[in-house]
Order: sequence, then C-alpha cells, then structure tokens
Amino acid sequence: MKKQVLAFGASNSIKSINKTLATYAANQLTNTSINLVDLNNFEMPIYSIDHENNIGIPQLAFEFKELIKNANGIIISFAEHNGAYSTAFKNIFDWISRIEKDIWYGNPMFLMATAPGPRGGKSVLKMAVDRIGKSNPNVVAQFSLPSFGTNFSNKGITDPGLANEFKQQLQLFIEALS
Repeated sequence: MKKQVLAFGASNSIKSINKTLATYAANQLTNTSINLVDLNNFEMPIYSIDHENNIGIPQLAFEFKELIKNANGIIISFAEHNGAYSTAFKNIFDWISRIEKDIWYGNPMFLMATAPGPRGGKSVLKMAVDRIGKSNPNVVAQFSLPSFGTNFSNKGITDPGLANEFKQQLQLFIEALS
C-alpha cells in the first residue's frame, strides 16, 4: 500500500519559495501518494478564545486536521517572517490545536526552511523543530536551504554540498515512513 505524505509550504504567498521546496522534497519520494496543500485554501479568522466561543472551531480547521490524520508522513517548509512562523501557518496551527491534544498523530516529519538570504530561515526552522518536537517526537529530518535564488533552480538544489545534505535528511524521512 502506498504511503500518503502531506506536504506544504508554511506560507500564504502565491510565489512561495517554501512551497517550491516542499513540492521538490515531496516529488523525490517514490511509491508514495503526495497531498500538496496550499495554505490559502485554509484561511480562517485569526484565532482567539472569543472567536472560538462565539463561532466555534471553523470547518476548515477540521478539514486541515483530517489531512494530518490521514497522512503517513508530513513535509513542511517554513517561511520566516521576522524570525518566526508566518501568520498563515501560526493561525492554522492555533485552530487545529483546539480540536484535540494530539496535533500531528506521531507522523514522521521532515521540517525545512528556505529564504532568499544566507541564513535560509534557520531561526524559524529551529523554532519549528523545538515546538513541534515537544508534541511529536517523530521529527526525523530537518534541512535549511540558504540563498534560495542561488542554490535552487528548476532542476533542484544546485549546490552539491547542500544537495547531499538534503538527500541525507530525505533518506531519514523515507526510512521513518517504512
């Protein structure tokens, strides 16, 4: 039976380089069904307890949570906004965390980040690994791609050292899916 992997860029930019990186990573998998998600399809009111009390949890939060539940693995590439998650991801994360305590269902996760600059989203990646790793010990791989415009083309990761590091991390994820 094919494994199903949920993949997305944690950004709502229509030209998201993180969605590009998540798509690239997912497309490296074989014998796997990929569910590539666009966060723009899950726009909800900004989370607050007042919204939750007045309108309840939006249906889109339940739909996103169902995608996680049905996955055998998750690939996320994080956009870095002022050193933190994008508001689009954080809002979805806040809403789905209200549905039930187990957010990620123990799914193996490959967490990544990229940015135009030389740090490659390292701050948000560290934040994501630390935070998500507290609720899911199955964060099995992580990768940061610096200087996206220089190190990525339509053929993939162009820097040989970074390409090798990516392949090593991807292999850890593949092994965890088995």
